[in-house]
Parts: sequence; C-alpha cells; structure tokens
Amino acid sequence: METKIMRVVQQGEAFAVQSQKTESGQTMKCNIMLQELGGKYENQYVAAMLGNTAGCRFSPGDLVAVTMRFSTREYNGAHYQDILVTDIAKIK
Repeated sequence: METKIMRVVQQGEAFAVQSQKTESGQTMKCNIMLQELGGKYENQYVAAMLGNTAGCRFSPGDLVAVTMRFSTREYNGAHYQDILVTDIAKIK
C-alpha cells in the first residue's frame, strides 16, 4: 500500500452494515469518490470507508492523504474489485 494525495469529489452518508468482526454484529460504512491530482480527467476511485473512518466527513475539493487497499474476489463466476480506505487525513 502507498499513500497518495488526492482530491475529494464527493462522499456519501454513513450507514450500518453487518460485520462478523465486531461484537455488535454491525459497523458503519460510507463511500467516497477520490480523484488524483492533475486535472479533471485524472483517475478517479470510489472506495469504502469502514468503522470509525466512516464517521470522518470531507467536503468536495478537500485535499486528503489517503492509503487504500485494492483487492479482488470471485462470486458466482464474476470477478469484482474492492477498494478500502485504510487511512485518510485532511491536508490543511
């Protein structure tokens, strides 16, 4: 994993999802769209933020330092890619 400086495009509201890793059986999740720096045609990513990270709020245009984990999985013969924000901090 590597840390990148990116711009927030938009962020959704946090919502509860089932989790086998917590005592309560639920954790919070929200999705965030991030764009690499350099212009409006740079790469964009939609990533999930889980747990305490899901409670962090960012505004469009905020610059953030973010570390993401990329993974793939197979389900019913189809392949999917997941992107998870493992660490994120607003740059002042």
